[in-house]
Amino acid sequence: MITDRTVTFVVPTYNEEGIGEVVQELRRLYPESPVVVVDDGSADQSAERARTAGADVIRHPYNKGNGAAVKTGLRSARTEWVVLLDADGQHPPEEAARLVEKLGEYDLVIGARDAQAEVHWWRRAANAVFNRLASYLAGVPIADLTSGFRAARRSHLLEFLHLFPNGFSYPTTSTLSFLRAGYNVAFVPVRMRFRAGGASKIQPLQDGSRFLLIILKMSTLYNPLKIFLPLSVLFAAVGTAYGLWTFAVSGRFANGGVLAWMMAIFTFLVGLISEQINALRTERRDDS
Repeated sequence: MITDRTVTFVVPTYNEEGIGEVVQELRRLYPESPVVVVDDGSADQSAERARTAGADVIRHPYNKGNGAAVKTGLRSARTEWVVLLDADGQHPPEEAARLVEKLGEYDLVIGARDAQAEVHWWRRAANAVFNRLASYLAGVPIADLTSGFRAARRSHLLEFLHLFPNGFSYPTTSTLSFLRAGYNVAFVPVRMRFRAGGASKIQPLQDGSRFLLIILKMSTLYNPLKIFLPLSVLFAAVGTAYGLWTFAVSGRFANGGVLAWMMAIFTFLVGLISEQINALRTERRDDS
């Protein structure tokens, strides 16, 4: 049985003066649970308001990024379980209980947002693409890859801490890391609040491309053949089709077809080597 005494709430914040209300709700609903707020170099009164509301506040001397703040909070927590949520009030503190109740059976419980929780259509579309791509790479359905509202076993998060980027992409990295390591992961539908005020700190093009790049990096690191094998097959198919067409037209195989087949073999071998390196790396981690 997981009680509120075993859970630490980690809340990264950057220029979110509404953090005080979030902390007050957490203290009211879970009075025995520590609340750690990591102020990531805010220029406003975020740290003071969080401290006044009853949180333990850790301050970065300058802005390092959301992921860096999360890593600081995880290092400072001392309980077996942690809950991560945003400081802007979009994650209702009362919904955290639904995540916590599944801890123990699951090592990572993610609050899955409804698609309509995103106001902008381009963010809904991007999340749908990321979820589908990540589901393919991981081999299991992923309901919400980028949700920052999650509860997890702290020791497992620390295991992958060196992989977490300092920006907004740590949810992507942690989700795929847990799945690849064979840990139990659950997705729980949660109600979301609309952002009360202020603009989102996520930049569509820059952070969207970064999310996609991180998914590809993680797949190369954890499941290389999921990427390299389809590419190899594609090169082979193009080489075969082009070679047969040029042979039918001119009576000889064009160099382009041969080159495509060489790329197919090279891509497959790179994927195979990456898979072997990954297997050795996983074996070493399990032995340590």
